[in-house]
Amino acid sequence: MNFTRWSARLPGTQRRAAARTEHTVSPDRRGESSVPAARAERLTDDVPPVPAVDELAVREVLDRVPCLVALVHGPDHRIAYVNDAYTAAFGPRPLGAPARGALPELEALGLLPLLDQVLRSSKPRTVKSRKAPDGRSYTFTCTPVTEGGGRGVLVFATDVTDHAEAAERLRASERRQRETAVTLQRSLLPQGLEEPDDLRVAATYHPGGTEAAVGGDWYDVITLGGGRTALVIGDVMGRGVRAAAVMGQLRTAVRAYARLDLPPHEVLQLLDGLAMEIDANQIATCAYAIHDPNEGRLVYASAGHLPILVRDENGTVRRADEPTGPPLGTGGWMHSSGSVPLGPGSTAVLYTDGLVERRNEDLDEGIAALERALAGATGGPQVVCDRLVRSAGVTPDHDDDVAVLVLQHPARKGAEGELFRNAALELLGGVEAAPRARAFASGVLTSWRFPAELHDLGVLATSELVANSLQHGTPPMRLRLRRTDRRLIIEVTDGDDHLPRRRRAEPGDESGRGIAIVATIASGWGSRRTPGGGKAVWCEFLLPKPAGS
Repeated sequence: MNFTRWSARLPGTQRRAAARTEHTVSPDRRGESSVPAARAERLTDDVPPVPAVDELAVREVLDRVPCLVALVHGPDHRIAYVNDAYTAAFGPRPLGAPARGALPELEALGLLPLLDQVLRSSKPRTVKSRKAPDGRSYTFTCTPVTEGGGRGVLVFATDVTDHAEAAERLRASERRQRETAVTLQRSLLPQGLEEPDDLRVAATYHPGGTEAAVGGDWYDVITLGGGRTALVIGDVMGRGVRAAAVMGQLRTAVRAYARLDLPPHEVLQLLDGLAMEIDANQIATCAYAIHDPNEGRLVYASAGHLPILVRDENGTVRRADEPTGPPLGTGGWMHSSGSVPLGPGSTAVLYTDGLVERRNEDLDEGIAALERALAGATGGPQVVCDRLVRSAGVTPDHDDDVAVLVLQHPARKGAEGELFRNAALELLGGVEAAPRARAFASGVLTSWRFPAELHDLGVLATSELVANSLQHGTPPMRLRLRRTDRRLIIEVTDGDDHLPRRRRAEPGDESGRGIAIVATIASGWGSRRTPGGGKAVWCEFLLPKPAGS
């Protein structure tokens, strides 16, 4: 094979006619010379001619380049040439032998089909960063070459091991950062959900796939006392450890604000200010809801979050769209609360955008698909949770975090229904209201077959709460007794919004002991302002566990 003829067609080589320009210096003429004498002397020296590219010994050049070069010829890719770098990397190769047997390294890298493709299409092809059997990584470029009637492929390989190792170190660092963020995210989420008496709840969290950094999705369930439960879900914009850290701060703040037993919109108002203090550039969405079994409704407020979905006992699904304010951290917005029915047999779903948002779909289409999935999802809250995630096509390679919180208000009947009872009395009149309230409480607790000790404690707590309301409150006043399978709840409401506090009464004081007595005998107590004005003061007693449980 005439390698010199092949070399004329090598990539990057252009055949040029050797043109030499003779530089002559005119005799020095006074006032006419444009070249200094020293310069003229240099130009007249004999300079060895620079050879043109066509005159270089191509084989000698290719043998000296550090890149791997091989030339194959014909449909079976017979070896026409390998340079010294190729031989040093993979050993000597027999000329004239087919590549399939003589170049096993190319077969191991899957390049033989690429050689066929280059030969057929007469177009160059490149494969990047392939790890060869010698342990090093190369980028291969296969270029068609022709001479006369012969056709071949020039294989040119550049050693990119350093780049490949640097890229692998970067990927390993990103994996470690993602694992750190996932670990932080999971540690900041509830390790176990609180279990309200009247609700059944379940939640799930799915981090994004390996190509997606972990975001700041979060959820929580907070029992407020008096049978009420707060439910919250949020999403911190951004990815990685920073978003997870901000999420942890917001979740901790929500639990603290929830203990104040404030309306949902006031909780979001406090969170909005906190989000601005944490990072004015960090935006987060949040939905905060409170369930009160006495009202059979879910009262909620939303800061830029997706609407809560509620399915009633008949299977009808509705969105809790309004009211919705801007995300947390924007400032200057007065949030407001709304409500949606959540009676026995109902299911509510709180979720983040990773469940319904897709790049090729409108967001409303994703929410509508979730509504259809919720309408047909039956079973317990964990079953519903899993079905919604599957219906949304969430996989381990999903491109965004997903958090879902499902709550159900079971419709209890029969023996189980007997464990959940309510009784209420309007407190009318003057001083006779207190003895009437004690008699009412005694009769109700007797009918509920409570032990004598719990019966007496319940009557005493009722007496003290009613007396406190009669002395410091204003009409209308109401007494409510409620039992669940776990506790007895006593609540008194009135029209005055001044919240009582526990204080130490001096020996000579005629008042100030009622709340202290209630706090001493009850398992817990608290107070809150009611939406229409006024307040509610409550206490609760844990029920003894049945024998054998």
